[in-house]
Amino acid sequence: MDQADKIIKNLNLIPHPEGGFFSQTYLDDEDFKLERKIASVIYFLLKYDQYSHWHKVDATEYWFWHAGSPLSLTVSPDGHDASSVQLGPNVLIGQNPHFVVKKNWWQTAVSMGEWSLVSCVVTPAFTFDGFELAEEHWRPIPRK
Repeated sequence: MDQADKIIKNLNLIPHPEGGFFSQTYLDDEDFKLERKIASVIYFLLKYDQYSHWHKVDATEYWFWHAGSPLSLTVSPDGHDASSVQLGPNVLIGQNPHFVVKKNWWQTAVSMGEWSLVSCVVTPAFTFDGFELAEEHWRPIPRK
């Protein structure tokens, strides 16, 4: 099995009618009335000594890894339970090229090396009115 076939298997890709292989990894189940732009996109780079502070956004955020070291993204849907994923190029060891953070989920990120470059797509578009930064030492509190 060659590298491409391993990736097809690992990502559960199926043939696409126009050629190639695909899998739909996310379909938002929420309808919204447009009171702001449809989407916004940023490049976001974290160096080894930086991290994205805990925060949440009132819209769905899609993270896409581009270059550098893998990035650890930790999310908490409710401020209690938290889980982490690695964004990176090596799907054969469990890294993800992209990840979806649902609206109002707490999130934080850190580079796992010298630096990580990602893109973040927010739908509907990001606004600072819909952004909440957690207090400095806030962390999700696990349920007992």
